[in-house]
Amino acid sequence: LRIPEGLLIRPHDLALLPPDRVAVLCTGSQGEPLSALARVAARDHPSVQNDTGATVIISARPVPGNESSVYRIIDRLFAAGARVIYGMSAGVHVSGHAAVEELKVMLNLVQPRYFVPIHGEHRHLFFHAELAREVGIPEEHIFLLENGDVLELYPDRAQVTGRVQAGMILVDGFAMGDLQELVLRDRQHLATDGLVMVVVVRSAQDGALLGEPEVVFRGFAYPGDVEELAETAKKLIRESLQTEEMRQVGDTALIKNRVHDVLQKFLRKEVNRRPLVLPVVVEV
Repeated sequence: LRIPEGLLIRPHDLALLPPDRVAVLCTGSQGEPLSALARVAARDHPSVQNDTGATVIISARPVPGNESSVYRIIDRLFAAGARVIYGMSAGVHVSGHAAVEELKVMLNLVQPRYFVPIHGEHRHLFFHAELAREVGIPEEHIFLLENGDVLELYPDRAQVTGRVQAGMILVDGFAMGDLQELVLRDRQHLATDGLVMVVVVRSAQDGALLGEPEVVFRGFAYPGDVEELAETAKKLIRESLQTEEMRQVGDTALIKNRVHDVLQKFLRKEVNRRPLVLPVVVEV
């Protein structure tokens, strides 16, 4: 951008000028949560105020997957009284990506010996590679790679030699790296349906129950009487474990499975939920 001298001001000087004499160029066209536009929309920006009557021009359409974030910011701007101009029909869209003819010009100018299309979904990479073939790059010199592929370049050749681990890095407390899929699945399960813990105390001699089973609900949304639900669950567990067949079972893993199955079936039928059931069997 070439801005004439004297027209560029510092953010904290905005308050000194009439609003209709100021244009603010800021980040946030894709709904980034910490961008300047997001903070303006949330009335959290230290220098730019979202005043009634302000005009906001968003010159980029949402990238697929960002729609909800972008439209959330636009809604907040409208709610604060701003006039927002956005979308293809507004005539303000400016693409951040090169068009086909521009890509051809770059390929002809650079004339790469090897070509690796990057940035975008696989379909975009495919068509970019096809474009490279059209301008004369040999098929064997074009590489469509996946994240983690290793491409080695030599004076006389290039080749894919292997793969390295690539992808999202999850941070869990002080640990950083790949969390097991089972751990992630359990956490999603807990967040969605909650947890039910069942504690059963039974005799190691004859398998008889010693006292009432304990049923504890955590993060479990239920509009009715939870205590009544827990009492019914206890009764079903007690009845399922008091049979002669189950009293003969010495393997605590089988006892846990029975408790888990009985409780899952009961909750699915009564409340249409499948919480994570954690049975604990104590033998004394």
